[in-house]
Amino acid sequence: MSETRRPVRIAIADDHQIFRDGLRRLLESEPGFEVVAEAADGIEAVRVTRETRPDVLLLDVTMPHMTGIETLADPDVGSTCVILLTAAIDPSDLLRAVELGARGVVLKESATRQLIEGIHEAMEGKLLIGPEIAEHLAQAVRRAGGPRARPYGLTPREAEIVEAIAAGDSNREIATRLDISLQTVKHHLTSVFDKTGTSTRLELALFAIRNGLADAR
Repeated sequence: MSETRRPVRIAIADDHQIFRDGLRRLLESEPGFEVVAEAADGIEAVRVTRETRPDVLLLDVTMPHMTGIETLADPDVGSTCVILLTAAIDPSDLLRAVELGARGVVLKESATRQLIEGIHEAMEGKLLIGPEIAEHLAQAVRRAGGPRARPYGLTPREAEIVEAIAAGDSNREIATRLDISLQTVKHHLTSVFDKTGTSTRLELALFAIRNGLADAR
């Protein structure tokens, strides 16, 4: 265990000064976090990200001049670990944010402990999406059309299971619909995780969205 680990450098972009101040105090009270920049709109968020190169950008979805989604699309921002903060998010915007590479989406009302615990995980490439947001993601996936996927070595049965996971089905629902045992579903999922480089159902669902593996029902 290293005692000299570099602090995580964080930028906050939100048009509400009071929220930014509170979030800064919260983060700086935690060991290992350093707030290096703030921005009050999307244009400023792009500028401070380019100038300070933070490890993590906490980005409000609704801001003047450029929305959080538009800001995320900027190359200077998209290469950063971005976690979106929002009071609410439309499923289509959520899907777009995932496609643009957002590492997480957290509701502002629950953005305290969940956010603190999730920042390191997001930097490691894991996805930070609260339970409230996960349901919106499932809705977006169900509406998402698109081409059939590049196979990634998946068998036809594994491809069916990936689509079902992306649509929000449980293992038991998949087993019933495909007329296979629950153990067989778990066996296929283990193989799918290995082939896609994912480790959780949520990561697999987002992988499916990004790579065209999710068909609309």
